[in-house]
Amino acid sequence: MDLSTIIGIVLGVALILFAILINGSLGSFIDPASIMIVVGGTLAATLVAFPIPQVKDIIKLTRKTFANRDSNPGNIINDIIGLANKARKEGLLSLEEATESLEDDFLKKGLMLVVDGTDPELVRNLLETELDFIEQRHKAGQGLFETMAVLAPGFGMIGTLIGLINMLQNLDNPDTIGPSMGVALITTLYGALIANLLFTPMANKLKVKSGEEILEREIMVEGLLSIQAGENPRIIEEKLKAFLPPSLRGSIGEGNGVED
Repeated sequence: MDLSTIIGIVLGVALILFAILINGSLGSFIDPASIMIVVGGTLAATLVAFPIPQVKDIIKLTRKTFANRDSNPGNIINDIIGLANKARKEGLLSLEEATESLEDDFLKKGLMLVVDGTDPELVRNLLETELDFIEQRHKAGQGLFETMAVLAPGFGMIGTLIGLINMLQNLDNPDTIGPSMGVALITTLYGALIANLLFTPMANKLKVKSGEEILEREIMVEGLLSIQAGENPRIIEEKLKAFLPPSLRGSIGEGNGVED
């Protein structure tokens, strides 16, 4: 599980509840009609904005924000250096056996293209095309949450306007003005809350995880093309290290028998 997502949501909800309970009661902030307007309206508008199959992915995308993705580009670089050493000693055809132990389908596909003697430019085009489509799918998921983050406050305002209209119809009874105004403002609170505590952060978390995956794929593409070109493993190591911040470069090349 992604602890930062869980901690962030739990901490945010806890602080808001604490702030409410300091000077008020929780019951005053619960209004079923407001929840229906904000949540129901946001989902309805999302259905208008996106096709049904994409809206169905909300649950899957939500799970992704809570799932802990094991991102370690350093390990990928070490694997590529190991493949480079093997290719340097035994030739490119020897890498065909190595594909059986690879778990990443993208890396396996690229390595098979290299082993089959595919033109380097075609290898790059094929892999980068797949990379582009991966990025587009990720952006579609991010866009779903970003749209919901925009819609939720809007429906909060709609709920507030509905509450104000109802309040104005009862101005002859001053005792109802205060409670009616409170209920009207609750809807705006709901919209702002789910937009800023859930939808916007979730969209950003998906963007971060997408960036990590795209970085790993770019390292794979550059590494495979370098192996195909017959470059020295030490040169490949230095080239791939450039993708990482200095703090992550220390463990690269350890145990791979990189040769000069």
